[in-house]
Formats: sequence, structure tokens, C-alpha cells
Amino acid sequence: MYSRTMTTTMAALAVSMFALAAHASGTEQDAAAHDHAHAHEHDEAAAKQQIYSGYFEDSQIAPRPLSDWQGEWQSVFPLLEAGQLDAVMADKAAHGDKTAEEYTEYYRIGYATDVDRLDIEGDMVTFHRGDAAVSGRYADDGYEILTYEKGNRGVRFIFRKVEGDADAPGFIQFSDHKIAPEVSDHYHLYWGEDRAEILKELTNWPTYYPAALSTEGVVSEMLAH
Repeated sequence: MYSRTMTTTMAALAVSMFALAAHASGTEQDAAAHDHAHAHEHDEAAAKQQIYSGYFEDSQIAPRPLSDWQGEWQSVFPLLEAGQLDAVMADKAAHGDKTAEEYTEYYRIGYATDVDRLDIEGDMVTFHRGDAAVSGRYADDGYEILTYEKGNRGVRFIFRKVEGDADAPGFIQFSDHKIAPEVSDHYHLYWGEDRAEILKELTNWPTYYPAALSTEGVVSEMLAH
């Protein structure tokens, strides 16, 4: 009887120890999988930051459809002029090489535009200047790679007007720190009648954020970048 009880107890103990070992092994595997996923996310974030900063290989660039910029967009120039981006300029001064006032003047030149709203639906782009608006249909016209003084680069994704109002620009060029198909969260837009001449514009880059974003939302997004 005693022997049978001991045998039963030892068997139960062995099963329990096996279960504990299996649980520990599973926990270690889960931890390893979590660490691997975290490292992968970190690598992806670092790679995206490299691209955002303008350092990438030509092989990473891919054509993008106009749908990447679909939606209703607001210019941030009026916000700058109203002093509503002062917190952003102060943050730049805290981490950069200019005063807040100097950054404000730099962005005043960069953001300057009279196109306060943009609507992009399908291949139709509508430019709003106050109560007036002009529209055009645009088709893909490739992309161009620009190299800047600091050695970093940017990609302009270009679309040409195929029909529409005479006052709608002949070409539009998007730059949003992305180099392959991806929905844009904000962008710089260049436009005009001469494709090559527009590419030379580096000081004025009207900038647009989703129209649905509040002023606080725009400031939050800017501070995050």
C-alpha cells in the first residue's frame, strides 16, 4: 500500500514538474518572440527615420498613385501667421541652431501661399483661394530625385494636368518624406507650368495637413516630427 502510494505521489510530482518546465519554456519562448518583434519594430522605425531624413537607396523608391494624397487639406501658413505655431517654433529653437523668431521667418517663406485649401478626389485636384476655386484632372508623370546641400535627398512625385480649368497649374509635385506607396499624413506641394523650373524651387514649399485636424492637432503632429 505504502509503495503504491509513493509511486502515485512520485508520478504526480513528475507530471507537475514537467508542466512547470513546459510553462517556463513557453514563457521564455514568448519573451524571446516579444523581444524579436520589438527589435523588428525598432529596426523598421529606424529605417523610416532614415528615409524621412533623406537617406535612402534608389532601389527603395517606387512610383506612387495620386490616391496617396486623397482628401481635404489645409494650408498651415495661416496658422503660422496667426501665431498658432509659436510652440512649434520654440521647440525647434530648443533643439536647433536658430532662435524661435528666426525659425518663424524661415517657415514664413517656406509655408507662404494663397492656396489655403486643397481637395483631392480621384484624379481631380481643386485649389481653393478664399471663396474662389480652380480644378484640374492630373495624371502620373513620374518622379525626380533631388540632392540637397547637406547631402541628403528628396523625391518629388509629379503629376501633369490632362484637362481642367485654365488657371489650374500644369504640373503639381508632392514631397512628403516618403519614397514609396504610402498614404500621406502631410506634404509639401509645388506647382506651376514648367516641370523643370518647379524642381528648382527649394525655398517655398506650401505645406498641407488634413483639413479635419484642429490647430492643436496640427501642432501635436508637428511636434511629433
